[in-house]
Amino acid sequence: MPDKRVKANAVDYVYLAAVTGIVIFGVVMVGSASSAFALSEFGDQYHFLKRVIAFAAAGFAVMTLAEIVPVRYFYRFAYLTGIISLILLLLLFTPLGVVKNGAARWLSVSGVTFMPGEIAKAAVILVTARFYAADKERIRSMMRGVLPMLIFGGLFGLLIYKQPNLSTAVVVCGIVVGMMFIAGLNIVYLGSVVAGGVGVVLYKLVSDEGGYQAQRLTDFTDPFLNLQGGGYQVAQSMLGIGAGGVLGVGFGHSVQKMLYLPEGYNDFILAIISEELGLVGCILLLAAYLVLIFRGMYIAMKAPDRFSMLLAGGVTIFIAMQVLLHFMVVTAWMPPTGVALPFVSYGGNALMIYMGLAGLVLNVSRRIEKRQGAAQ
Repeated sequence: MPDKRVKANAVDYVYLAAVTGIVIFGVVMVGSASSAFALSEFGDQYHFLKRVIAFAAAGFAVMTLAEIVPVRYFYRFAYLTGIISLILLLLLFTPLGVVKNGAARWLSVSGVTFMPGEIAKAAVILVTARFYAADKERIRSMMRGVLPMLIFGGLFGLLIYKQPNLSTAVVVCGIVVGMMFIAGLNIVYLGSVVAGGVGVVLYKLVSDEGGYQAQRLTDFTDPFLNLQGGGYQVAQSMLGIGAGGVLGVGFGHSVQKMLYLPEGYNDFILAIISEELGLVGCILLLAAYLVLIFRGMYIAMKAPDRFSMLLAGGVTIFIAMQVLLHFMVVTAWMPPTGVALPFVSYGGNALMIYMGLAGLVLNVSRRIEKRQGAAQ
């Protein structure tokens, strides 16, 4: 249980500045990347820009709330969050589930649509942090500490994979394994778990019924061989990146966003960024993410208690995984699986989850200096 006596201090301004800067950059780039599609579909080129501004405003409110609520309450209600998230995932397979493009990833309740898979990412971080904070010796036991969390992560991963949503399933399972590592998982166990997970993913990719996943594997390795099918999106992404060169074609001047690249404001937004702002723009964005990730690691290492350390570490692992997977998808290093770029890609549910989790890290950062000063 987090120590109630630890007094709050100022937040980590470096982390706050990195989050704020990336969010603002994301709002601007969504506005540019979505303009042509918004004009075509809604007759208003600012349709998505206005929505993402509203999402960002709500996200800052969520981040502020997560920052000021005492950490002990997140500890207390972590398991309840996991149960609610599990129920929401199960509801996807009921009439409440909304099917789009052959995938049941959305729930619609009273006209409000949201993605339980995004909520699951936050729930997994909270549950895993609570589980290993409650007893630090659990991680040393296969039966008491390792196996229960593998089952937990596997269950969430399976439900998400069945939507189908392989990328989110991989992220959720990766979060659990990564947090087990920072909790002190034996390196032999870790190697076995990672090897087993990679084996399962590869098996699913090449042996999916009907050959769909196997075709996607072929398409991403050489997308130009199937431009009329699964290779089209990746090929257009590569063309956009190539056109951008070092300095880009200029903000707002992307060709790919003119209805050539599907999901250019979401799953492939990095391709539009690369085309408009070039290699320089991508490097600066990557640098901002590295600041965020390394500062998150610093906060985790300096955290005043084990739960806070695992919480900040889990959020940092999650963000790092999402960034890495998005960069790999857009640059054709892995099959296109619908991985959003944190704080940048369009999506209200995802943006508020990211910002809420960033608020948790800021919450932990507020409790560092006072604790260390008291110890001295």
